[in-house]
Parts: sequence; C-alpha cells; structure tokens
Amino acid sequence: MATENRNKSGRIRKIVLFCVFSLLFVVTVPLIPYAIDAYAVAGNKASVEKVAALEHPAINLWNDVRQRNGRTQGLTQVQGVDSGVLINKAGEDWRRFRIEQLVPYGAWFMGGIFGAIVVYYLLKGTQMMPGGSTGVRIPRTSLNQRTAHWFTAGVFWLLAVTGLILLYGRFVLIPILGPEGFAATASACKEMHNLFGPLFVLAVVAMFVLFIKGNMFNFGDLKWFAKGGGMFGGHVSAGKFNAGEKTWFWLVMIFGTALCVSGLILVVAALGFGRETLSLSHMVHGISAVLLIAVSFGHIYLGTIGVEGTLDSMTTGSVDAAWAKAHHDQWYAEMTNDSDAVEAADQEQDSGLVEGGVAKPEAGT
Repeated sequence: MATENRNKSGRIRKIVLFCVFSLLFVVTVPLIPYAIDAYAVAGNKASVEKVAALEHPAINLWNDVRQRNGRTQGLTQVQGVDSGVLINKAGEDWRRFRIEQLVPYGAWFMGGIFGAIVVYYLLKGTQMMPGGSTGVRIPRTSLNQRTAHWFTAGVFWLLAVTGLILLYGRFVLIPILGPEGFAATASACKEMHNLFGPLFVLAVVAMFVLFIKGNMFNFGDLKWFAKGGGMFGGHVSAGKFNAGEKTWFWLVMIFGTALCVSGLILVVAALGFGRETLSLSHMVHGISAVLLIAVSFGHIYLGTIGVEGTLDSMTTGSVDAAWAKAHHDQWYAEMTNDSDAVEAADQEQDSGLVEGGVAKPEAGT
C-alpha cells in the first residue's frame, strides 16, 4: 500500500513539473526574439552591424562614403583638396544649419531688433537737444574720419543687401520675380558680393586706425551700462565716445574681421582650404553678418532720427554745443574749457573760446 502511494505521488510530481516547465516554455520562448533585440540595442551594436555587413557586403563601403563612422580618406589618382572624399558630411551639416537655423532665427533676430526700435521711436520720439540749438559748433570728426565712415557704411550695406538676397531671396523674390528673374538677380548679387567684398577689408582697417583713439573702455563705462545709457537713472557723464559707441566700434572690429577672414577663405579658392574649413567659414560668415546687420539698425537709428544733432558729426564734422554738453559732457568741457559755454555764448565769443561760430580748445587742451 505504501509503495503504491509513493508511486502515485511520484507520478503527480512528474505531472506537476511537466506542466510547470511546459508553462515556462510557452511563456518564455516567444520573448526570446525581444530579448535578443534589446540586448543588441543595449550593448551589442557592433555585432548587429557585423551581421548586417555579412548580409549586405557593400554597407561598410557606403558608410565610409557617407562619413558615418568618421572621416575616411580614400585613394585616387586625382590630386587635390578633398579629392579622396566622395561625400563630405560637414557640407551636409552646414546645409541643414543654414536652412533650419540660420535662415529662420536670423530673420526673427533682425526683425525683432528692427521692430523694437520702431516701437521705441513711436513711444519716445526723437530725443531733442536740451534748450534747443545754440549755434555754437564744436569740431568732432576730421575729413578722413568722415570719409572712412561713409566708405565703410556704403560697402557694408552693398554687401549686406546682396548677402541678404542670397540668403532670403528664394523665399521673398521668387514669388515676385519668378525663378528665372531670381536666378539672374542672385547671380548678379553673387558677383557684386565677391567683387566688392575685399573693399570691406580696407574699410575695417581704416576704421580701426582712425577711430581707435578714444574707443578704449574704462571703469567709468560701467556706470553708463548700469544706467542703460541714461534710460535708467538719468544723465550719464561721458567722454568723446560713450560706452555704447565704444561697444559698436568693437563689434564692428570683431565681427567685421570675422567677415573679412571668412569671406576671403570662401572667395579665394587658390588658398586651398578643404570643404570642412569652407563650411565652417560659411557658418561664421553668415552668423557674423546677421549679428552686425541687426546691431547696425540701432546705430543708424541713434545717429539719425533717434537723437537730434547726432548726424551732424558725420556730415559737417561739427556738433552743436548743446548736443555735446548733453551727451558728452566730459569731452565738451575739454573742448571748450568752460562748462558754462552754452548759457554764456557771448562771453565765450569774447574770451576767444569761440571763433567764427566754432568752439575751439585753448592752447594746451
């Protein structure tokens, strides 16, 4: 009897074990492919690529052609820059950056700056000279400085307009001119941009030489920045050039130099740079141009309708004493050696500080 019970229990255990293993088999076997796939994704990528390469023998060759595994230099009988590279990934990266980031973000940035200036002008209007014009003129810029300024401005905006047409023309001008008309316009802009571009190099050098004096920052400029040039906290004392003008000068020098260097690399093919260097130069050129164009809107506004009397500095070479005293009081005091010149113009005329309607510094100033 006991033997029969043990045999019966043994059969029951076997049946139970069989059912358990069968259940585990049924549950786990379908999950094996998913486990293999997860393992491949987590840490067995190389094995998967190796299997793929075995199934598709040309895949490694195509990966090298597309530079997917890093830069690969091929062998060719044709000698030249990048002659051993069939497809350059840097060029594709630049194309995507230009279309997806530079074009839309650049438009928003330039448009935002321009729009902010328009709103500010509608709210504030032109900043007038306190007390009106005095008729007393103080020399501010030389003929060489004015010539360099307008030469730089002319070349810069010629290049800016032609460059913007090349960057945004397909979105704006094709609907107006049609494909053929835009093609002719873009071709002309490209030739003008390349032809007149080197002149901007001369312009930047001339501006640096003629305007570097007085444009070095000092600790007093921190107060100008803290008060936003007078928009927060009232009048800010300044020398011949305030901190805002100094900032504009150095932005022109820094981004202007970047434009010159990158532009020469792009134009002068004989320099022999590879496509990666050209792509980087194109990126630097585009970003620098957008930034400089956007900031120039503020410079133009303040130099024309934004502040009364400012434009005289670059047209006649002299400014009204009221303007000088209001915006550059330290420089005004140096030039007149009399802080009460505006209120006592007749006395200045008699003292010799003003001669022929133009204020002049005393000897030694």
